[in-house]
Amino acid sequence: MAEEPTASQEIDAKIEALGGWRGPMLGKLRALVLAADPEIAEDVKWRKPSNPSGVPTWSKDGILITGETYKDKVKLTFAKGAQLDDPKGLFNASLDGGTRRAIDFFEDDPVDAEGLKALVRAAVKANAKG
Repeated sequence: MAEEPTASQEIDAKIEALGGWRGPMLGKLRALVLAADPEIAEDVKWRKPSNPSGVPTWSKDGILITGETYKDKVKLTFAKGAQLDDPKGLFNASLDGGTRRAIDFFEDDPVDAEGLKALVRAAVKANAKG
């Protein structure tokens, strides 16, 4: 019997299956999230008929970030984003929420690698505090 794929393998497959620019963008963002802290774990959550491959999630002491893909964007949602300092002004979506904040990336958007990794590290610290 074949072994079940790991969450990382499932995310690899999702990235591979995405058409156009979204797969490479999600792959780039994923690499930056994982580079920010080597103890971040990957998972896939919220599978449903309209999204059978689920939503990639990155966790450490709870969910840090989800990575969703839409027709026109790739969205990173920080579970405790409202608690985080965003000195580079990366958050550009879900700004009215009391808990989450998100970054929408559109085709050809530049990615502030160091700014994103700093936000991920801030999210790790926020989760560690409880």
